[in-house]
Amino acid sequence: MGSANVIKFDAFCYIMGKETVDKEKASEYIKTVSERIALLHLSYAKTLTEELGEDKGKELVVEAIKRYGEYIGDARREEIKEKGLPTSPENFSQGECLSIPPFGMHTKIERDGEKMKAYGCVLGRLWKRYGEEELGKLYCYVDAAKYMAYNEDHVQTHTKALSAGDEFCEFEIKPSTEKQKKLFEDDSEDFSKVDEYLEED
Repeated sequence: MGSANVIKFDAFCYIMGKETVDKEKASEYIKTVSERIALLHLSYAKTLTEELGEDKGKELVVEAIKRYGEYIGDARREEIKEKGLPTSPENFSQGECLSIPPFGMHTKIERDGEKMKAYGCVLGRLWKRYGEEELGKLYCYVDAAKYMAYNEDHVQTHTKALSAGDEFCEFEIKPSTEKQKKLFEDDSEDFSKVDEYLEED
């Protein structure tokens, strides 16, 4: 199985102190940190593709993002178990460790049943500004990886993505197929095939 080593989830968590900050200012801080994460991803991705060639470089980027997602999903799974809850799709949002901030990274979030729309992704906008959407969208495989590490029987994939040229990102959670499970479990497989929408050029 391709899961990262599980570390006790509370090692990843933090508790805010009593000091407070204005929400608008906090959003700006989060936006800045998110842009730096986007640049960090882009820097690694460009270096790998330039040094190793496009195909091999992208392959390693996806492997790294998969591992990154596994750390997140493993931590969330352990947190949910500590709460005495089943690791169902409905309970994923009951965790707090390594959660995306509720403001600052997107301009708006909408939920419609099994689908979620995210508008104005800070990372996607930055990659578009640099003309690097193709390398940027490799980061988006984190969504499938984190969800399958949390519960291999379900996967979160894209039906739209800002980094793929759409006006917003749209996600859906579905039971994972046997093919998707194999892509997740077997490190020799091409994990980019887990999310067919992102795989499209």
